[in-house]
Amino acid sequence: MNIIEIFSSLSGEGLMQGLPATFIRCAGCNLNCAWCDTPESQGAGTEMSIEEIVLAVSAGMPPRYVIITGGEPLLQKEELTGLLAALRDAGYRIEIETNGTLPFTDVQEYATVSMDIKCPSSGEESDVTLLADIKSGDSVKFVVMDRTDCLYAQQVIESHDIAGTVFISPPVWGGNYREIADFILDEGMEARFQLQLHKSIGGVK
Repeated sequence: MNIIEIFSSLSGEGLMQGLPATFIRCAGCNLNCAWCDTPESQGAGTEMSIEEIVLAVSAGMPPRYVIITGGEPLLQKEELTGLLAALRDAGYRIEIETNGTLPFTDVQEYATVSMDIKCPSSGEESDVTLLADIKSGDSVKFVVMDRTDCLYAQQVIESHDIAGTVFISPPVWGGNYREIADFILDEGMEARFQLQLHKSIGGVK
Protein backbone atom coordinates (compact mmCIF):
# COMPACT_ATOMS: atom_id res chain seq x y z
CA MET A 1 0.00 0.00 0.00
CA ASN A 2 1.03 3.60 -0.57
CA ILE A 3 1.32 5.20 2.88
CA ILE A 4 2.09 8.78 3.92
CA GLU A 5 2.63 8.15 7.64
CA ILE A 6 1.76 5.97 10.62
CA PHE A 7 1.58 7.67 14.02
CA SER A 8 -0.20 7.63 17.37
CA SER A 9 -2.32 10.53 18.62
CA LEU A 10 -5.78 11.35 19.92
CA SER A 11 -8.77 10.90 17.65
CA GLY A 12 -9.65 14.42 16.60
CA GLU A 13 -13.29 13.98 15.67
CA GLY A 14 -16.25 11.66 15.39
CA LEU A 15 -17.58 9.03 17.77
CA MET A 16 -14.17 8.32 19.28
CA GLN A 17 -12.98 11.91 19.69
CA GLY A 18 -10.24 12.13 22.30
CA LEU A 19 -9.52 8.39 22.32
CA PRO A 20 -5.86 7.36 21.84
CA ALA A 21 -5.47 5.85 18.39
CA THR A 22 -2.93 4.81 15.80
CA PHE A 23 -3.42 6.53 12.46
CA ILE A 24 -2.56 5.03 9.10
CA ARG A 25 -2.60 7.84 6.55
CA CYS A 26 -2.95 6.54 2.99
CA ALA A 27 -1.52 8.45 0.05
CA GLY A 28 -3.65 9.70 -2.80
CA CYS A 29 -7.01 11.44 -3.04
CA ASN A 30 -9.58 11.84 -5.78
CA LEU A 31 -10.72 15.24 -4.44
CA ASN A 32 -9.07 18.60 -3.81
CA CYS A 33 -11.06 20.29 -1.05
CA ALA A 34 -10.56 24.03 -0.59
CA TRP A 35 -9.92 23.66 3.15
CA CYS A 36 -8.06 20.32 3.16
CA ASP A 37 -6.00 20.07 6.36
CA THR A 38 -3.68 17.34 5.04
CA PRO A 39 -2.68 18.40 1.48
CA GLU A 40 0.46 16.25 1.79
CA SER A 41 -1.75 13.17 1.54
CA GLN A 42 -2.53 14.04 -2.08
CA GLY A 43 1.06 13.32 -3.05
CA ALA A 44 3.13 10.17 -3.29
CA GLY A 45 3.83 8.16 -0.17
CA THR A 46 5.95 5.10 0.60
CA GLU A 47 5.07 1.62 -0.59
CA MET A 48 4.58 -0.71 2.38
CA SER A 49 3.44 -4.31 2.57
CA ILE A 50 0.57 -5.32 4.82
CA GLU A 51 3.06 -7.05 7.09
CA GLU A 52 5.18 -3.89 7.36
CA ILE A 53 2.13 -1.76 8.20
CA VAL A 54 0.89 -4.13 10.91
CA LEU A 55 4.42 -4.27 12.37
CA ALA A 56 4.63 -0.47 12.41
CA VAL A 57 1.24 -0.22 14.11
CA SER A 58 2.23 -2.70 16.82
CA ALA A 59 5.80 -1.50 17.40
CA GLY A 60 5.78 0.80 20.40
CA MET A 61 2.27 2.07 19.72
CA PRO A 62 -0.05 0.99 22.54
CA PRO A 63 -3.51 2.11 21.27
CA ARG A 64 -5.77 -0.75 20.22
CA TYR A 65 -7.87 1.57 18.09
CA VAL A 66 -6.75 2.17 14.49
CA ILE A 67 -8.00 4.93 12.21
CA ILE A 68 -7.29 4.54 8.51
CA THR A 69 -7.45 7.91 6.83
CA GLY A 70 -5.99 9.82 3.91
CA GLY A 71 -6.23 11.05 1.35
CA GLU A 72 -8.84 8.50 0.39
CA PRO A 73 -8.13 4.95 1.67
CA LEU A 74 -10.73 3.34 -0.59
CA LEU A 75 -8.63 4.18 -3.66
CA GLN A 76 -6.48 1.23 -2.54
CA LYS A 77 -9.41 -1.03 -1.73
CA GLU A 78 -7.88 -4.36 -2.75
CA GLU A 79 -4.83 -3.91 -0.52
CA LEU A 80 -6.94 -2.19 2.12
CA THR A 81 -9.18 -5.23 2.53
CA GLY A 82 -6.15 -7.41 3.25
CA LEU A 83 -4.85 -4.89 5.78
CA LEU A 84 -8.21 -4.73 7.52
CA ALA A 85 -8.34 -8.49 7.88
CA ALA A 86 -4.81 -8.56 9.31
CA LEU A 87 -5.55 -5.77 11.80
CA ARG A 88 -8.80 -7.40 12.89
CA ASP A 89 -7.07 -10.72 13.41
CA ALA A 90 -4.49 -8.90 15.56
CA GLY A 91 -7.28 -7.62 17.80
CA TYR A 92 -7.55 -3.99 16.69
CA ARG A 93 -10.75 -1.93 16.48
CA ILE A 94 -10.74 -0.09 13.17
CA GLU A 95 -12.38 2.97 11.66
CA ILE A 96 -12.07 4.08 8.04
CA GLU A 97 -12.44 7.74 7.12
CA THR A 98 -13.76 8.24 3.59
CA ASN A 99 -14.75 11.26 1.53
CA GLY A 100 -18.05 9.76 0.46
CA THR A 101 -17.27 9.24 -3.21
CA LEU A 102 -16.54 5.49 -3.31
CA PRO A 103 -18.59 2.44 -2.19
CA PHE A 104 -17.56 1.00 1.15
CA THR A 105 -19.88 -1.95 1.84
CA ASP A 106 -17.15 -4.53 1.32
CA VAL A 107 -15.00 -3.08 4.12
CA GLN A 108 -17.78 -2.82 6.71
CA GLU A 109 -17.16 -6.43 7.70
CA TYR A 110 -13.91 -5.26 9.28
CA ALA A 111 -14.36 -1.64 10.30
CA THR A 112 -16.75 1.14 11.12
CA VAL A 113 -17.05 3.90 8.54
CA SER A 114 -16.80 7.66 9.02
CA MET A 115 -18.24 9.21 5.86
CA ASP A 116 -17.47 12.84 5.10
CA ILE A 117 -20.16 14.61 3.06
CA LYS A 118 -18.57 17.47 1.15
CA CYS A 119 -20.42 20.78 1.44
CA PRO A 120 -20.39 23.64 -1.13
CA SER A 121 -17.50 25.54 0.49
CA SER A 122 -15.21 22.56 -0.10
CA GLY A 123 -15.54 22.93 -3.87
CA GLU A 124 -16.18 19.19 -4.09
CA GLU A 125 -19.17 16.85 -3.95
CA SER A 126 -19.82 13.47 -2.31
CA ASP A 127 -22.17 10.73 -3.49
CA VAL A 128 -25.08 11.06 -1.05
CA THR A 129 -26.65 7.82 -2.32
CA LEU A 130 -23.94 6.04 -0.31
CA LEU A 131 -25.70 7.18 2.87
CA ALA A 132 -28.06 4.24 2.41
CA ASP A 133 -25.16 1.94 3.32
CA ILE A 134 -24.28 3.67 6.59
CA LYS A 135 -24.92 1.40 9.61
CA SER A 136 -25.86 2.30 13.17
CA GLY A 137 -22.26 2.06 14.36
CA ASP A 138 -20.98 4.34 11.58
CA SER A 139 -20.87 8.11 11.45
CA VAL A 140 -21.44 10.89 8.92
CA LYS A 141 -19.65 14.24 9.07
CA PHE A 142 -20.46 17.58 7.47
CA VAL A 143 -17.68 20.18 7.63
CA VAL A 144 -19.57 23.47 7.36
CA MET A 145 -18.04 26.89 6.80
CA ASP A 146 -21.14 29.10 6.64
CA ARG A 147 -24.93 29.22 6.41
CA THR A 148 -24.91 27.93 2.82
CA ASP A 149 -23.11 24.80 4.00
CA CYS A 150 -25.52 24.46 6.93
CA LEU A 151 -28.51 24.62 4.61
CA TYR A 152 -26.95 21.99 2.37
CA ALA A 153 -26.28 19.69 5.34
CA GLN A 154 -29.83 20.20 6.55
CA GLN A 155 -31.24 19.28 3.15
CA VAL A 156 -29.15 16.10 2.96
CA ILE A 157 -30.02 15.03 6.51
CA GLU A 158 -33.74 15.61 6.02
CA SER A 159 -33.89 13.81 2.68
CA HIS A 160 -32.01 10.66 3.73
CA ASP A 161 -32.62 8.07 6.41
CA ILE A 162 -29.16 8.03 8.01
CA ALA A 163 -28.66 5.13 10.42
CA GLY A 164 -25.38 6.38 11.92
CA THR A 165 -24.48 9.36 14.10
CA VAL A 166 -24.35 12.71 12.28
CA PHE A 167 -21.78 15.38 13.14
CA ILE A 168 -21.65 19.03 12.11
CA SER A 169 -18.19 20.59 12.41
CA PRO A 170 -16.54 23.86 11.35
CA PRO A 171 -13.30 23.44 9.39
CA VAL A 172 -10.10 23.18 11.40
CA TRP A 173 -9.26 26.72 10.35
CA GLY A 174 -12.16 29.08 9.70
CA GLY A 175 -15.92 29.09 10.10
CA ASN A 176 -18.17 30.95 12.52
CA TYR A 177 -18.66 28.56 15.43
CA ARG A 178 -21.51 30.53 17.02
CA GLU A 179 -23.42 30.93 13.77
CA ILE A 180 -23.18 27.21 13.06
CA ALA A 181 -24.21 26.23 16.59
CA ASP A 182 -27.16 28.64 16.46
CA PHE A 183 -28.29 27.17 13.12
CA ILE A 184 -28.35 23.67 14.59
CA LEU A 185 -30.31 24.90 17.61
CA ASP A 186 -32.75 27.06 15.65
CA GLU A 187 -33.49 24.32 13.14
CA GLY A 188 -33.60 21.50 15.68
CA MET A 189 -31.25 19.43 13.55
CA GLU A 190 -30.70 15.77 14.42
CA ALA A 191 -26.94 16.21 14.53
CA ARG A 192 -24.11 16.72 17.00
CA PHE A 193 -22.08 19.92 16.86
CA GLN A 194 -18.41 19.05 17.27
CA LEU A 195 -15.24 21.14 17.34
CA GLN A 196 -12.30 19.22 15.94
CA LEU A 197 -9.35 18.78 18.28
CA HIS A 198 -6.88 19.65 15.51
CA LYS A 199 -7.14 23.38 16.21
CA SER A 200 -7.42 23.12 19.99
CA ILE A 201 -4.22 21.23 20.71
CA GLY A 202 -2.51 21.08 17.32
CA GLY A 203 -1.20 18.18 15.31
CA VAL A 204 -3.82 15.72 16.47
CA LYS A 205 -4.58 14.23 13.08
